[in-house]
Amino acid sequence: MNTHYQVLIIGGGTAGIMTASQLKRKKPELNIGLIEPAETHYYQPAWTLVGADTYDFDRTARPMESIIPKGVNWIKDYAEAFDPDNNKVTTKSGEAFTYDYLVAVPGIKMAPELVEGLQEAMDKGVVCSNYTDPKHTWETLKAFKGGTALFTQPATPIKCGGAPQKIMYLADEHFRKTAVRDNTNIIFALPSPSIFAVKIIADTLMEVVDRKDINIRFYHKLVKVDAKNKIAWYEIEKDITAGGCVTLADGDESNLDHDIQYNYKDVQVSRDGDRYGIHFDMMHLAPPQTAPDFVRNSPLAADT
Repeated sequence: MNTHYQVLIIGGGTAGIMTASQLKRKKPELNIGLIEPAETHYYQPAWTLVGADTYDFDRTARPMESIIPKGVNWIKDYAEAFDPDNNKVTTKSGEAFTYDYLVAVPGIKMAPELVEGLQEAMDKGVVCSNYTDPKHTWETLKAFKGGTALFTQPATPIKCGGAPQKIMYLADEHFRKTAVRDNTNIIFALPSPSIFAVKIIADTLMEVVDRKDINIRFYHKLVKVDAKNKIAWYEIEKDITAGGCVTLADGDESNLDHDIQYNYKDVQVSRDGDRYGIHFDMMHLAPPQTAPDFVRNSPLAADT
């Protein structure tokens, strides 16, 4: 096996495959290696549609071998260590590969352990996520008969910043078609002060929120999921007592200021010290996500 490449790509997801394809198209003579252990490539952007039963999950999968561009050498292994000073990558099997140029696009991994109780809630099927099992999301939407439908996202970076909202809007349409929307409160709780980071997009999304009558809760950082009692616990990342706002009593949220909450809905809430719990009948979330360990622990990672 060749151990030196002009371009070495780590990751066989959409970014890695597209990069390899573009490079080969522009310079067919390039010597390119691609490190990717998976046998199957999933087109994950379509998983939002799978979660709403508008796309077949099986159509999102392709054999990895079938999508790697011709002439690109597939290294079926895990990248495990970077040595940028020597332009070298070591794999899990102990092989070392050198390069002239490195393209590191390994994606990010799910880290449910960053939220207390989340892994248990996911294992029990109490919460659903298009990021891990979009077919289960659809089963959850089909079974929902009304109540509080909670959609949320973590304080970490995530794949596709709009994905947690896309399934919410699709769920709203499904609830209307199945005549449960009138007895449903849709809540979107997120840690940021805006529904989207780009203002022109955020402004348009708020129009969608108005049209669909969705309650938005800003500054909400998810810290715990109580699977048994179906409560999502949050820490509010803004001092809600500032500017004369009063502290919430247990079960009372009507006086949250506009910066914290938009389009107030009367749903069941609880308090536990500084934590604020939203009771739910169904919950979809984007799990916390982090860089793979071999990236986080490498010289490529910045100190934080």
